[in-house]
Amino acid sequence: MTHSLTLTVNGEEKTVALDDPRVTLLDLLRERLGLTGAKKGCDRGQCGACTVLVDGRRVNACLTLALTVDGSDVLTIEGVARNGSLHPVQAAFIAHDGFQCGFCTPGQIMSAIGLMAEAGPLDDPERIREGLSGNLCRCGAYAGITEAVRDASKILSGKGGAA
Repeated sequence: MTHSLTLTVNGEEKTVALDDPRVTLLDLLRERLGLTGAKKGCDRGQCGACTVLVDGRRVNACLTLALTVDGSDVLTIEGVARNGSLHPVQAAFIAHDGFQCGFCTPGQIMSAIGLMAEAGPLDDPERIREGLSGNLCRCGAYAGITEAVRDASKILSGKGGAA
C-alpha cells in the first residue's frame, strides 16, 4: 500500500509517495529529497545530529515518522540561509569556531534556532548549554557553540553582537 504525504520543505511544497509507513523523516529528507544536511548519527534520538524544525519546533528527524508530518512545514539546515546570506546563527558559528569536524554542526545550528524561537533572547551560558543539551559534539566545541548562540541571540534581538 502506498501512502502519499505533502509537506513544505524549506519553503517548497513536496509531495512524496511512500511504500513503507515506517520511513523516518530523516530518511525521507536524506534519501528521497537529497537534503543531506541533517545527519544520521546515533539513529536513536540521543545525539541531535538530525535536528530539524517542524512547524517551528525542534525534532529529532530520526525518531519522527515521515507520515506524522504530513501537511507540516519542515526547515532543514539547507533552508536557513536567505538570498545568499548566512543566517546569523551560521555566521556566529563561523565567527566563534563553534565546530571542529562539523558533523554535529547542522543539528546544533537548527537546535539553536529553535531554542531562540522557544526561549527568546539568550545571554546566560548555562541556559544555552541546558537548551542545547540534546545535541552532542564529540570534538568538544561547546565553548564556541555557546558563544556563537549568545552572539547570534544578541544580533537577532537587535542588541548587537560580533558575528
